[in-house]
Amino acid sequence: MGAPIELIPLLCIKCASPLPAQPDEVAWVCERCGQGLLLDESKGLLPLQVHYAASLPQDGTGRPFWVADGQVSLQRELFSGNKSAEAQLLWAQPRRFTIPAYTCTLDVLLRDGPQLLLKPPALQPGPAVKFQPVTLSPADIQALAEFIVVAIEAERSDMLKQIVVSVKIGEPVLWILP
Repeated sequence: MGAPIELIPLLCIKCASPLPAQPDEVAWVCERCGQGLLLDESKGLLPLQVHYAASLPQDGTGRPFWVADGQVSLQRELFSGNKSAEAQLLWAQPRRFTIPAYTCTLDVLLRDGPQLLLKPPALQPGPAVKFQPVTLSPADIQALAEFIVVAIEAERSDMLKQIVVSVKIGEPVLWILP
């Protein structure tokens, strides 16, 4: 028989206030002291710096995104056509990945992920606002970054047979955007 499940309350690491955590949430800002917090499965609660975009309306609700710079390398095998030079030009320089940290549909990820990579939003800091729950752990952004690269490559007009994608992603930062 296994050990009983033990529930541990989540308390702010700065002021010890209870966090109103909901299922699937992985990051919060303490309502009392403003401390950002990230739940790490192995280390528990860790401090987290949360950045807010200046373009956010003060009475609105922002959306959380993990933002990280990454370097992409890929190998493309084709049936016909050849847009490999175009692809190599796009990925020759580091790219800023802006990945939804909130629960969204696959359609939203396929629409917004490539768009945010090809035209990254301005990251000008602004005042704090309310935001949607953070449900995507920073540990999961690697897979989503690779998925976004594949989505961009699948849209090219050549006949792609196979692609091998490698993304070296930097340390993610949480931004609250409109």
